[in-house]
Amino acid sequence: MIAPLPKNNLLTGAHYFFQGVRLLWHPQLRAYILVPLLVNIFLFIFLTSALISYLDMFTNGMYFDVADWLRPAVDFLLKLLGIILVVLILIIYAYSFNIITNIIAAPFYGLLAEKAEHLLTGEKPEPESLATMIPRVFKREIKKLLYFIIRGILVMLIMLLIGLVIPFGGLLAPLIGLAWSAWCMTIQYADYPADNHRCSFTRVRNRLSDSMYSSFGFGGMITACSLIPLVNIFAMPAAVTGGTIFWLNELNDQACE
Repeated sequence: MIAPLPKNNLLTGAHYFFQGVRLLWHPQLRAYILVPLLVNIFLFIFLTSALISYLDMFTNGMYFDVADWLRPAVDFLLKLLGIILVVLILIIYAYSFNIITNIIAAPFYGLLAEKAEHLLTGEKPEPESLATMIPRVFKREIKKLLYFIIRGILVMLIMLLIGLVIPFGGLLAPLIGLAWSAWCMTIQYADYPADNHRCSFTRVRNRLSDSMYSSFGFGGMITACSLIPLVNIFAMPAAVTGGTIFWLNELNDQACE
């Protein structure tokens, strides 16, 4: 059983993740993380290689031949654009790692969230056959993916606009991108226990909006760990167990629709 924590608090949100890390190593959960970990290791090798390649391209390949009097302004704009692009690449790396893993491992993460809830409360959602659960979970993941992509494109355009137009926008734009990433991570991992209880995707987003500070604290920790090679292999399953704790402590106090 988990001790109640203060609700709608940045530190509480971050604490959910660390509680999830501790819970992940429970002997009864090990069987549920084997497949997701294997998927994560494969994606880590592939996506990290791509990340290194793109970062090298953007840090070493941006140069324009201009007049000497324009050189300071051009250098400044290139550095500003480089910072924004590097942040975007890192966010895309974290997104790609999470999205691909979650589509492949979604049924296993749903089972992990269900088992974690059972360990914490002694109760679990109504049983569901794999033949029913797997297509329903994949459909839910596609719905989330469309939500992330459509709104993510808009966020990236806003970041570029702010970075190029607003003074000191180069400092503000990455913060917007990181905030969006944190929000997406929270939606992704708090949704597994919610989905086990047949809580609609719209309802989940509304409940997370009501706990905005906890949502950003939780999602911020997941985003940070997703950007760290090797750590991100274990961060995804820990986010599932942490999201289950978040759900039990803060989100599951109203009927789902």
